[in-house]
Amino acid sequence: MNSPSAFNRALVEKYDCPGPRYTSYPTAPQFHQAFAMDEYREAARRSNQALVPKPLSVYIHIPFCQSLCYYCACNKIITRKSHRAAEYLTYLKREIVLQASLFDRTRKLTQLHLGGGTPTYLTHGQLAELMDCLHQSFDMDDSDAHEFSIEVDPRTIDAEQVRGLRQLGFNRLSFGIQDFDAQVQAAVNRVQSQAQVAALVAAAREARFKSVSVDLIYGLPLQTLASFDITLDKIIALRPDRIAAYSYAHLPQRVRAQRMIRPEDMPPPERKLELLELTINRLSEAGYIYIGMDHFALPDDELVRARGQGTLQRNFQGYSTHADCDLIGLGVSSIGKVGDSYNQNVKELSQYYARLDQGLLPVQRGYRLSDDDRLRREVISELMCHGRVDVGRIEAGHGICFSEYFADALAGLQEQVRDGLLQIHPDALVLLPQGQLMMRSVAMAFDAYLEAAPAVQYSRTV
Repeated sequence: MNSPSAFNRALVEKYDCPGPRYTSYPTAPQFHQAFAMDEYREAARRSNQALVPKPLSVYIHIPFCQSLCYYCACNKIITRKSHRAAEYLTYLKREIVLQASLFDRTRKLTQLHLGGGTPTYLTHGQLAELMDCLHQSFDMDDSDAHEFSIEVDPRTIDAEQVRGLRQLGFNRLSFGIQDFDAQVQAAVNRVQSQAQVAALVAAAREARFKSVSVDLIYGLPLQTLASFDITLDKIIALRPDRIAAYSYAHLPQRVRAQRMIRPEDMPPPERKLELLELTINRLSEAGYIYIGMDHFALPDDELVRARGQGTLQRNFQGYSTHADCDLIGLGVSSIGKVGDSYNQNVKELSQYYARLDQGLLPVQRGYRLSDDDRLRREVISELMCHGRVDVGRIEAGHGICFSEYFADALAGLQEQVRDGLLQIHPDALVLLPQGQLMMRSVAMAFDAYLEAAPAVQYSRTV
């Protein structure tokens, strides 16, 4: 897969429509409550009995934040009452024990990701307690070949705490920056200085973290080309290993926090495309490689090597270099993927506590994939990770004739072919450089559920 070629605004505008991000297929709107605790237990049992059981990955959701970021659509709880985190940790440890009992102890836990909310809302002692519980419950990979990552709000941590995270076994950090401009920060209620972030990045490098990544958002209120260009200058100077530049989805009718943003401060729609073009040009000039789906990495980063070797993976946490794992979701609202199924925990904290008080897993809904789902998931994953679908391998693996099975999808992609986004050969589908930014719109052609779910509100694909 190559990096995007020269930014073609006409094509971007043409294919910039609402659509899934494909962190899963089928996507979360297809999850249902008929799949719950018993079905999840059965999925775990089947995964243990696989000829070669997959290694394990764990995602832990920490929902607490000290203050509200107006743009945020995540499941979070705004509170400065620290005792609530202690209570949550108590229940989280109960869930860890229940979940671990479902999986053979011989299965190595090689991936761990803490997200939120704000994972660094927990104190060092609480994080150490959490890691100790994981070590007691799972066969944790203690070599530094593991991928243990944590999302960090720079406002909640100092250099000493960064070193403490490394001592706990984390070897990847993700800093939420979004924008360095003071006016933009005030408009979204997230104020942090460049010096503060730079000190933390320096501490992470000194502590020998294997990867430091930063998150940016374009399309925020009061952003201009000039102001975001300055932010990009500062980011490039920090030289993080990875950069995620997300498009802001302004949906105040659905996300209550976003109603705090003044409508008159929102940039016009064309500004977002200008900001995207600026971001791609600046990061490419600075030597970053476009991975896909908003993600950029330095040439020697593991993601770039994995993409080149055809081993890149994608899951609910984004792109990964590790082998496909069974993903165990822990904490309120978290999502897991075990075997041929997805599952999601209850979203309300009171329900989460009530389930665990009864000794029950807090799984509320999920989905078991059909043969058709597994086939389409593989095609979409190949597009999103490698920009190429090997037709022969898909046919051999699923016992189909690709051109017949996907006749409607291939017919629907002819316009993308004419526009130079995609090539369709007898033996492969190949995403062209111009199509890298529009990979989601190409993947949508293979989604069997889109027409049946017109009311679902998705972010725009570019």
